[in-house]
Amino acid sequence: MRKPTLYQSLKAKRRSQSLVIGVTWYTEETWGQVKATAVDPECFEESFTKWKAMAVAARRNFQRSGVLALECQIDPQEFFDWCTLNKQENNSTARGEFVSEKLSAAHEAKA
Repeated sequence: MRKPTLYQSLKAKRRSQSLVIGVTWYTEETWGQVKATAVDPECFEESFTKWKAMAVAARRNFQRSGVLALECQIDPQEFFDWCTLNKQENNSTARGEFVSEKLSAAHEAKA
């Protein structure tokens, strides 16, 4: 028996609950600032234009599978301060955690 694809898993999850994720989002300037200090710059697309196309497609795919994908703008200074406070390097894991915390804080503020 094959393991379900991410799309199939998310579709099944949609039936049981609504799922919300934060999608890391940048302006051209903030993308350059975060990439320039990243310990994993190879995780970034080679240009902002290519990153934007990938991010828009990924968000669209999440939404098609029933996931509410919210853009979460990264403010570089806020992110760098968060990294210092949490003893994190600027890498994909830290960027994901930062966005997740921002999304959770915004959700709690609305509740």
